[in-house]
Amino acid sequence: MGGLSRSGTRRRGTLSRDLVLRTAVGLADEGGIGVVSMRRLAQHLGVEPMSLYHHVADKEDLLDGMVDAVVDEINKRVAGVPDTDPGAWKAVLRRRILTAREVLLAHPWAPQVIMSRTAMSPAVMRYYEELAGLLRRGGLSISLIHHAMHALGSRSLGFNQELFSPQGDRQEPDDDGADPEAAAMMMERMAADFPTLTEIAVIESGTHDQDSTLGWCDDQFEFEFGLDLILDGIERLHRTAGESPLG
Repeated sequence: MGGLSRSGTRRRGTLSRDLVLRTAVGLADEGGIGVVSMRRLAQHLGVEPMSLYHHVADKEDLLDGMVDAVVDEINKRVAGVPDTDPGAWKAVLRRRILTAREVLLAHPWAPQVIMSRTAMSPAVMRYYEELAGLLRRGGLSISLIHHAMHALGSRSLGFNQELFSPQGDRQEPDDDGADPEAAAMMMERMAADFPTLTEIAVIESGTHDQDSTLGWCDDQFEFEFGLDLILDGIERLHRTAGESPLG
């Protein structure tokens, strides 16, 4: 029988790599990647920290496994996106990428960890193979697929590689106690030094959702805008080259 012993310690036989990784993902979902440590993970599982090393080699192996767990979730989800018409590659690719994004929005710590990895795991390779295969079946040349994957970059996995702090670990500003006069003076100084950026901030803050990576952007809108811009360009190049679906 599995579970916890009378002392509150989980018997080692009930522990597995899958359980360790799923628990670590849950901790990160609740508190961010910063709360995930071998000690805290062991406490949450009710085991001694050394027990974890039978299933993960070290913290880096744990992070690799957490990425794989999330990408495996993406792979299962995108497998349900139909791919029957080779000519509809653009719509299918868009739906698959937005499906990946839905998964990552449930794990806001994941983009930061994905960007920190130095090699592709088999799970990540499978995801990219599916995307590349979709484009190939749509008749795109290997050369254009190569350029397309570079252009899509992190968007292919459902997130933007932002200019500022990674999504999920940023601190939202507390404006409740802000001094209106001080804020107005700061805006005046910004307008003098950075007129175009200030104009964007002022105009866009009144038209987009406030809850986003940059504070005043609609992150979903910006993601889809960039994705559509790239897909439109890939489609234009494909048509210009006269490439047709493979027989």
